[in-house]
Amino acid sequence: MRKGRIPLGILLRCIIAINCCLVVLLQSGCWDRVEVNDLTLIMAAGLDKKDDKISLSVEVFVPKPSGGGGGGNESGESGKGTSGATAQTLVRSAEGVTLADAMAKLQEEFPRRIFWGHCEIFIFGEQLAREGFRDHIDFMMRESGPRERADVFVSKGEAKNVLQLLPPIERSSAEVLREMAKLQTGMKVTVKDFAEMLNSNAGAAALPWVEILPPERNQSPIQSVGYINGTAIIKGDKMVGKLSDKLTRGLLWLRNEVESSIVTIEPKESKGHVSMKLLRSDTYLIPKIEGDKWSVTVKIKTEDDVIQNTTQLDLSNPKMTKMLEKELAGDIEQRIKAALVRPQKQLNADIFNFADAFRRKYPKEWHEVKDRWDEIFPKVEVNIEASAKILRTGMATVGNNRQKNEVNKK
Repeated sequence: MRKGRIPLGILLRCIIAINCCLVVLLQSGCWDRVEVNDLTLIMAAGLDKKDDKISLSVEVFVPKPSGGGGGGNESGESGKGTSGATAQTLVRSAEGVTLADAMAKLQEEFPRRIFWGHCEIFIFGEQLAREGFRDHIDFMMRESGPRERADVFVSKGEAKNVLQLLPPIERSSAEVLREMAKLQTGMKVTVKDFAEMLNSNAGAAALPWVEILPPERNQSPIQSVGYINGTAIIKGDKMVGKLSDKLTRGLLWLRNEVESSIVTIEPKESKGHVSMKLLRSDTYLIPKIEGDKWSVTVKIKTEDDVIQNTTQLDLSNPKMTKMLEKELAGDIEQRIKAALVRPQKQLNADIFNFADAFRRKYPKEWHEVKDRWDEIFPKVEVNIEASAKILRTGMATVGNNRQKNEVNKK
């Protein structure tokens, strides 16, 4: 080894040590951390109209110490909020000239920073819905806090009343509506979906309509739940009417949004009822223009299982299943026809999105008449062609035995 030359092994160790020191020095640590106990977690928000101002009510998660108890279901007031002795949420409200202004004032009521990342529910009060949504949806889409995947509802009366409920099963009213939206027994619309509807060619939208279930006997009025009981119809950006829960079923079939359904029919051939559970469904809109006549053919294909038979029909007989399939298809057609009347003929609101169907197939013709869609839509002829396929009739033979017993008696 020559004098003055550092051994290679020692040189490598020195380089590694210097690099480690540099890495340690460059570590920024957690200087910008935000702890959970520094945040106010918003679970749901309700918007109402108060004179000429916007009232923003929020349902806040209240952390409980582990092992902490509390009895009773009585409710108490705290400032502008309502909380239950055993409730895990608190409702607070603030008013402003805009939604952003109300949110800024609401922050003044909390010692912690408001965090919107957990907010999965937005409820619009009926009065505010009738005056217009667009300005409020504009804020939700621009501000980074509110979630675009949050579900949107319209409530009968004030939205705050729904947030203040103390449901007997779920921990909050927000959880109740979130779970109902997931089941998709009614419409399910997110903030993003609603914004797209408002800006669509149809110029109409639909939102789930929420009402408060009457409380059980001897229960406090707030010991109840909000539930989906129909559909609010929006034209432009204002609520113009609503559909009942029964008619909403037909609307879901037409929009190809039905996820779960049990249809019960009364066959003409026998007394009793047959109930069938939907397995799969597909809906296709086929627009057609012939001169000045605009029409849409709605084709629906469903696959179902029989889950109950209270008739004397032998469902193992292929002729009987064919007959049931025909009657089931007829029932679906009647549901859709009933759902068409009010939006098309009375409210002139294209919540079925026929406009986009025509725009895709006839772009040139659509461009010429898009400014007159309000004149054309009520005159569009709608033809419904439904077909049903029963895959399984079940293993029970109660109906068959009844039929045989009747034959033996004779």
